[in-house]
Amino acid sequence: MSVPAVVIAAPASGSGKTTLATGLIGALRRAGHEVAPFKVGPDYIDPGYHGLAAGRPGRNLDPVLAGADRVAPLYRHGSRGCDIAVVEGVMGLFDGRIDADFPGPVAEGSTAQVAAVLGAPVLLVVDARGHSQSLAALLHGFATFSTDIRLGGVILNRVGSARHEEVLRAACDRVGLPVLGALPRMSELAVPSRHLGLIPAVEHGAAARSAVDAMTELVAAHVDLEAVVALAASRVTGPVWDPVVEVLSGAAEAPVAEVAPGAAGPAGAPVIAVAGGAAFTFGYAEHRELLAAAGAEVAVFDPLRDELPSGTAGLVLPGGFPEEHAAELAANEPLLAAIAAAAERGLPVHAECAGLLYLTRSLDGHRMAGVVDAVAEFGPRLTLGYRDAVALSDSMLWAAGARVRGHEFHRTRLVAVGPGTPAWGWRTPDGAAAREGLLVHRVHASYLHTHPAGNPQAIARFVSAAAEYATTTIDV
Repeated sequence: MSVPAVVIAAPASGSGKTTLATGLIGALRRAGHEVAPFKVGPDYIDPGYHGLAAGRPGRNLDPVLAGADRVAPLYRHGSRGCDIAVVEGVMGLFDGRIDADFPGPVAEGSTAQVAAVLGAPVLLVVDARGHSQSLAALLHGFATFSTDIRLGGVILNRVGSARHEEVLRAACDRVGLPVLGALPRMSELAVPSRHLGLIPAVEHGAAARSAVDAMTELVAAHVDLEAVVALAASRVTGPVWDPVVEVLSGAAEAPVAEVAPGAAGPAGAPVIAVAGGAAFTFGYAEHRELLAAAGAEVAVFDPLRDELPSGTAGLVLPGGFPEEHAAELAANEPLLAAIAAAAERGLPVHAECAGLLYLTRSLDGHRMAGVVDAVAEFGPRLTLGYRDAVALSDSMLWAAGARVRGHEFHRTRLVAVGPGTPAWGWRTPDGAAAREGLLVHRVHASYLHTHPAGNPQAIARFVSAAAEYATTTIDV
């Protein structure tokens, strides 16, 4: 049977979803539950706080990047061994990708779409500041807008006083929605943020743990946990996502003869080094699972202080905040030199966003690896959105012509870009042709984030390329 879930949604961003979801995960765990934490959409930061509260990895459910047909299998995979799941939504309940051609009654990639796929009830978190009796009208609209989802209850957040709570509860009663909790205004719970949202839990260290504990205490004191557990439900059926099956199917899809998952050289599994630590925090748990399923030995290292793992045959540089740690990254000169030398020898490298910046000549004036002929700097505006991209050339990840859905999320930009082969092409909303990313040696460097579960063929190709490198190249 599918693990029951509650979906934490809101009328709009900034209503307190992350505080409530994180605190609820922690409070349920403290009450003796095994809680599976999920986040709707491509967000990498909130799952870090969820993971701290749950004691297990926070995972994403993104119908756009991974495919709507994978939401249920990924949910079943991520909730195994648990008795309840908490799914934090994205933006407002019905907000998602802006695509007039999407046929569904709710936006693609929205919290409502994921709730409908899971068959899970929605708990609507309302920022109570400024609300009074008119809250009833707002709730009536959200409860009746779509028959695809069920609004199971309300959490009142940032309630100003006992009288304020009384008025709001009466408004909820008018539309027949139960109030499962009322959280008072607690400004001290604010978690520090910067240009791309909250500071990741890995970077925030002990302060993140303290914030999660405070959220847990707040929710435990002001939310009816028994009512939440009773409300939780799910109608998910069908297979559980299996990384081995996915990699095998991905190998069959990959249009290159040499792809063979698990095809390690005589010395054993190829070592795939995956950057982690404070500067490289953006990644999906399924990525490492797929790499291992494809036959790789995954070695996590911290570019701020570590060397390249011995025997590295492939390198993954995920997203993160290298601009916040540029001086420390530049100070690890032996690692920068080792990566540059290995890339020149043909080391397969998959670099997304932060990884792209790390491979440039410099980042905000600090010397980087110099693999990519470009200079990176903090930019004046945020670049954000889903992209329908096409691979413009063959690489060790994608064959030319492969169509991929990705997501951009950055405030940096590349300047002084030298000659090179672009990795991706797509059309902007106004119809203009865009080119992005660079292919150098066997390096695929791009701002575009992709979800590995939606692209198993890329994982199969990458591990195959690493296995080939391992058999033909001296240890790095």
